[in-house]
Amino acid sequence: TRLVLTSALFAFSPQSVTSRLNRSALRTPAQQVVMATQDELKKLAGYKAVDDYVRSGMVVGLGTGSTAAFAVERVGMKLKSGELKDIIAIPTSVRTKEQAEALGIPLVTLGTHSDLDVAIDGADAVDPRLNLIKGGGGALLREKMVEVCAKKFIVIVDDTKLCAGLGPSFPLPVEITPFCWEHTLRKVAACPAAAGCEAKLRLGSAATGSKVDGTDPAVTDNDNYIVDLFFKQPIADPVALAAQLKATVGVVDHGLFCGMTTACIIAGKDGISVQTP
Repeated sequence: TRLVLTSALFAFSPQSVTSRLNRSALRTPAQQVVMATQDELKKLAGYKAVDDYVRSGMVVGLGTGSTAAFAVERVGMKLKSGELKDIIAIPTSVRTKEQAEALGIPLVTLGTHSDLDVAIDGADAVDPRLNLIKGGGGALLREKMVEVCAKKFIVIVDDTKLCAGLGPSFPLPVEITPFCWEHTLRKVAACPAAAGCEAKLRLGSAATGSKVDGTDPAVTDNDNYIVDLFFKQPIADPVALAAQLKATVGVVDHGLFCGMTTACIIAGKDGISVQTP
């Protein structure tokens, strides 16, 4: 299902709205609408996820990436103001851990808190069934470990991440062990449901997606490598490919997040929309 909140959502009185939304995203009261840049819309999506789904006393999974960073920012803001209390959070990357610590968000691990109330994170591609590709930032294993434990998983993206089918719009990351990585790369590419893909070892920084920015293998927070699978056609059966990749010895995990999304909050030029399965 899809709920569309167009620019009419952002008609405002200074008293009722400017305290909640980014002032720089608003035009003057006489114009009565928000005219936002893409980053400002990402911020609105991140803030909306926290405002709608995070309550005092919750255990919250904090995602990784440019859009998720706004959600982390909002949690810190509401804790500081006292609007939220007794929040504890589990970060999905070293980058997110550092951001959360700087904002004074109390952090724990899955070692002590395996049941999360909600997790909020971005995605690199979202299909019509709200299956996802994640891992452009190299944090796919920690993201999946945290988000699979959450009662609700809220995805926040800009509308460029929407696609008719997973694969062509963003390569699929697969985290593998460094030991005999060439062998594992060949095995991954040979998965039947990955037919037609081109497998490449990610080089440079693990956080740059498929862009090559160095000559050495990218290393994740878990000291593993990443193989990116490039597809010219949509993956015919993401669920089958997820199972085949997971069953491949040498694969730690993969960036297919299938059947996990509770709601997807989408920032676009016309405002914010919400999709549910």
